[in-house]
Amino acid sequence: MTHIALVTGAGQGLGYAIAECLLSAGYRVVISDRSLEAAQAAAQALDGGCKRTLAVQLDVGIKADFEMALDTVLGHWGALHVLVNNAAVTKTTPVMQISPEEFDAVVGLNLRSVFVGCQVIGAYMAAAGYGRIINMASLAGQNGGTATGAHYAASKGAIVTLTKIFAKELAASGVTVNAIAPGPIESPAVRAAVPPERLEKLIEGIPVKRLGDAGFLGKLVVQLAGEDAYFTTGATWDVNGGLFMR
Repeated sequence: MTHIALVTGAGQGLGYAIAECLLSAGYRVVISDRSLEAAQAAAQALDGGCKRTLAVQLDVGIKADFEMALDTVLGHWGALHVLVNNAAVTKTTPVMQISPEEFDAVVGLNLRSVFVGCQVIGAYMAAAGYGRIINMASLAGQNGGTATGAHYAASKGAIVTLTKIFAKELAASGVTVNAIAPGPIESPAVRAAVPPERLEKLIEGIPVKRLGDAGFLGKLVVQLAGEDAYFTTGATWDVNGGLFMR
């Protein structure tokens, strides 16, 4: 049986790379994005005939959108086996300049998206007796952040905790919940967020002296999404070039 995976924020960037790896591994993939046009363009680029992809509009801050996306996937393919909570907003505002409104907006979206995604899709998976949920956390949530804002770091740290909570809740139902915490990855988003001169210093501070590879993260998602990953749950997988060791 071909398993079906839904990736949030898959219209571009890391989500796109994750979707590409899942497709290469034989999955059918739901490309979700807040912009339907971006989701459709990504689906077309990844799978010209769109036979193994399905584009859906999904605002991850809205629980009803997850419910509608689930209904759409079930109506189209009849099942959903994997959820990758990838969508997030990144801001680099200095901590003493973050307004309460900006703090709420960043934490609200990044944390709420994982909460409602795990809640809605996790409930479906538990009823089905099988599922794999992978939440994208961040090195920033473990070390307080280097190039990102305090609100982003706080939200990603909380995702590590939510991963453990849902892992405990869903384990007996055949559903695993894990997180991946990447350090700085070679991507347009990182290069847009960090000025070139600062990025050079950031790379120099990474023990392996290189930015991470999005494709490797996609392969790790594929590994955690597999049926044989049943004994791994509640874990946070560090991929950070040696910036944070434990």
